[in-house]
Amino acid sequence: MLTRLLLASSLAVAALPAAATTQDDIVRADVLPGWRDGGRHFAALRLQLAPEWKTYWRSPGEVGIPPEFDWSGSENLGSVRLHWPAPHVFTLNGMRTIGYRGVVVLPFEIEPLDPARPIRLQARVDLGVCRDICVPAALEFAADLPAEGTRDAAIAAALDSRPESGREAGLGRISCRVEPISDGLRLTAELDLPATGSDEVVVVESGSPSIWASEAVASRSGARLTAVSDMVGPGGAPFALDRAALTVTVLGDRRAVEIRGCPAP
Repeated sequence: MLTRLLLASSLAVAALPAAATTQDDIVRADVLPGWRDGGRHFAALRLQLAPEWKTYWRSPGEVGIPPEFDWSGSENLGSVRLHWPAPHVFTLNGMRTIGYRGVVVLPFEIEPLDPARPIRLQARVDLGVCRDICVPAALEFAADLPAEGTRDAAIAAALDSRPESGREAGLGRISCRVEPISDGLRLTAELDLPATGSDEVVVVESGSPSIWASEAVASRSGARLTAVSDMVGPGGAPFALDRAALTVTVLGDRRAVEIRGCPAP
């Protein structure tokens, strides 16, 4: 993350004109306060990006900057779960990144420490925004969430745009074969999955932020989709792979599918 931020900062300094565009000209954020559903509260962060600018998904590709959230200033916040809408795949100069453009609604689901007390958000997100250059942005946001609230159409639409589960997409089988390489592991995922569209992109996530995963090389033969990704732990040291924590996401031009867990063949 630090390397990516330093790279983005150096690109920004080199490429921005003397009258530099400000962060507010590129991206703005506000909170959609949402509604309470039983013991959970659904709210969202809305990002409004300037035309032609983009920001990144949780797994942004080789040169992207993943968003990082800090919720520590909030009150009565037990846990937060982000629900990511299906992202888009961008290709520029042979490099592939994954993210969003325009208006982006990122829903989050909150478990309060005490359901009887109000929730106060005081948070920050660090993210990268890119056009011809990349600029690291830091956005602070705050809101008092209503005890009940009303269902918000923008949040509901973002929740509906999440990738399908394997079951919803008609997944027949998934397995992951693992073999050692010089500095880590090579994972080969095989999925019996109906096509999601042309130019399918497969993203493999280890479930651990300390384990780097390469851009997957995907190929399809009929209903069988195969993706190969190399994984490297801190310092190239051996590591144990938690198969239950693996996430395999397939992004096609018609739909997206997200599969949690990948057993051995």
